[in-house]
Amino acid sequence: MSYKVEEIKNSVKLHCIKTDKFKTNLISVFLSVPLDRKTITYNAIIPAVLRRGTKNLNSQEKISIELENMYGATFDCGVEKIGDNQILKFYLELINDEFIENNDNTLNRGINLLLDIIFNPLVENNQFKKEYVETEKDNIKQIIEAKIDNKDRYAFDRCIEEMYKNKVYGLYKYGYVEDLNKINEQNLYEYYKKLINIAKIDIFVSGNINQTQALNYIKYNENIQKLSPRIDIHIVNAEKTLESDNNKPKVVTEKMDVTQGKLVIGTEVNLNEKDSKYKISLYNVILGESATSKLFQNVREKASLAYTARSNYIKPKNNIYIRCGIEIQNFEKAVNIIYEQLEAMKNGEFTEEDIENAKKYIISGLKITKEEQDSELTYYFGQELSDKFTTFEEYEEKINKITREDIKKVAQNIKVNTIYFLRN
Repeated sequence: MSYKVEEIKNSVKLHCIKTDKFKTNLISVFLSVPLDRKTITYNAIIPAVLRRGTKNLNSQEKISIELENMYGATFDCGVEKIGDNQILKFYLELINDEFIENNDNTLNRGINLLLDIIFNPLVENNQFKKEYVETEKDNIKQIIEAKIDNKDRYAFDRCIEEMYKNKVYGLYKYGYVEDLNKINEQNLYEYYKKLINIAKIDIFVSGNINQTQALNYIKYNENIQKLSPRIDIHIVNAEKTLESDNNKPKVVTEKMDVTQGKLVIGTEVNLNEKDSKYKISLYNVILGESATSKLFQNVREKASLAYTARSNYIKPKNNIYIRCGIEIQNFEKAVNIIYEQLEAMKNGEFTEEDIENAKKYIISGLKITKEEQDSELTYYFGQELSDKFTTFEEYEEKINKITREDIKKVAQNIKVNTIYFLRN
């Protein structure tokens, strides 16, 4: 495997991952901008409108036919929130040329199509097509309104929202229904033109490719040629936490027609030293990420207080979120036992076997990431956003060096910020 990065223009980078592990080539483009309440809904709609047609292929049907002509290539797009950035993402997956008898150079065709969708959209009278914009506004509205349907995810998002009240990380990645009436085909297009001239652009090509050839396909693509250099405005994911000054955690209770309570506890990890994220990752696995974790064993198995009990670590913000599905009446008992597990971790009440199992768990996850093309590519994009490039091998090495004292130090720097409870 070979990974190369070249800056084509200021803040426009090409990342080439040469690997023979997959039969497909994966081309991805990420547009990164800081989260902003004024523009978050605009950004959520743009990928959906762009996928509807280009100047050369003016309908989704024509784009689909072109994909079929490339031996069943697939295209997808969407938005993500990573740290304090909103990411517009575009993917095109197609079969590697070595598996095509007539060597049709689908890689170049795929690159041209994907870049055309993003940078050469269908425009009528210097604006997006009204029908497409209105349809996609309706679709985004449905997505926003449907977030309440998945109660587990809803509770998690609400805890983040409360924890990061009046801060950009608390924003919902798909935006807000009240913004939709302000958006039309004209102002969306005007914003789009600004976006492509300010966003950090990362273009990834993964597969059994000639890296120099792939670079040239992109560098000399007419859409890339038209792009102007830009100042890098993305927010570096520095793994720094909220650092609130509240002495007691905020407790938020929300009532809804639910049969099962959803408890989410948001914590800050006030540890910002070098390589702390590896130590925090290991701590989190022992605390609640694996089936042998303290939360699973003590809250779910022994006390039978939860249907589910787990934790997850959000690296860009240095937060650990503890999430449980519980009977409504078990709220206080569950919170008390969770606090007991946090205290036990501070006191070093975990075994060498716990540490070794956690290390194996993380390293196994790394190996799975390397074996999945989109996951491997996403890993490298995460490294780009953090400005701290770490290979898979270096990552494994850092995990293996972690000691009991490192984990205890993490535990002693955990602070509960917000307790959110969704109940009837």
